[in-house]
Amino acid sequence: MEYYHNLITEKSFQILRDLRKEYQFILIGGWAIFLYTKALKSKDVDIIVDYDELEKLKNDFSVFKNDRLKKYEIKTGEVDIDIYLPFYSQLGLPVEEVKKYTQSQEGFIAPMPEILLILKTYVFNQRKASAKGKKDFLDIFSLLKSGLINWQKYQKIIQKYNLKSLNDDLKKLINAAKPLTELNLNKQSMSKLKKKILSALSDKRN
Repeated sequence: MEYYHNLITEKSFQILRDLRKEYQFILIGGWAIFLYTKALKSKDVDIIVDYDELEKLKNDFSVFKNDRLKKYEIKTGEVDIDIYLPFYSQLGLPVEEVKKYTQSQEGFIAPMPEILLILKTYVFNQRKASAKGKKDFLDIFSLLKSGLINWQKYQKIIQKYNLKSLNDDLKKLINAAKPLTELNLNKQSMSKLKKKILSALSDKRN
């Protein structure tokens, strides 16, 4: 099932491919999760860059600074490119630390699934009442459903960066979840998934 119209997601992914040819970045957000899960495509592009790459982008695009949300933005019609910087942007985990947990995924550099889950939980809390928040919620569950999360690794990161409150937020989010037709999670399969994930989150060995 498509969350956004195919024409928009195809345009967005083409922008992403074009960016990859010219710039170095870490892909985060919905597209990074899609590369892992193949669940729901994204509309906007979210990337982490260093300051020298930001300067290159400024030479080629109209780049706007969004001080309120601690990011830079490029508007290209229906597709927004959101740019995050070390020691400036707020993603729930320091951007400079995210860079330590990346790997190649289908030709892109992206954070490991455990990091993406943390970043998505954080951003969901910032905009849960919005349409983007609904997509964040679906992205979180596409990751949970995928079975790609190494829960021991996840818990080590939570402990290392003192993210207990974020972990508690994830538990609340899971507990409150209802069936999601977008991810083919009916009442029975959602109940089974919630039980499995909550058990993993409370496993003392993690």
